[in-house]
Amino acid sequence: MPALPLDEAGKYVAAAYLVFLALLIIYVAIMGMKVARIEREIGELLEEVERSETVKPSQDGEQSPQTARQDASPEVTRTGGPGP
Repeated sequence: MPALPLDEAGKYVAAAYLVFLALLIIYVAIMGMKVARIEREIGELLEEVERSETVKPSQDGEQSPQTARQDASPEVTRTGGPGP
């Protein structure tokens, strides 16, 4: 004999599903807020990096960080092989 008659158990099963659904929606909302905050912070960091890269070279002949990075990066050339 079941603990609850099947006609009464349906209400509890439905309530359990609703609680689970509510928790799932709350979880997704929290994760969405975290993703939005992280995207905003990344945007702010990118703006800060762009501002720092626009610094003019000094009178000593030093290069700006962007120019120095471009000069230091090697050129990559493809020879043979499958390609696009």
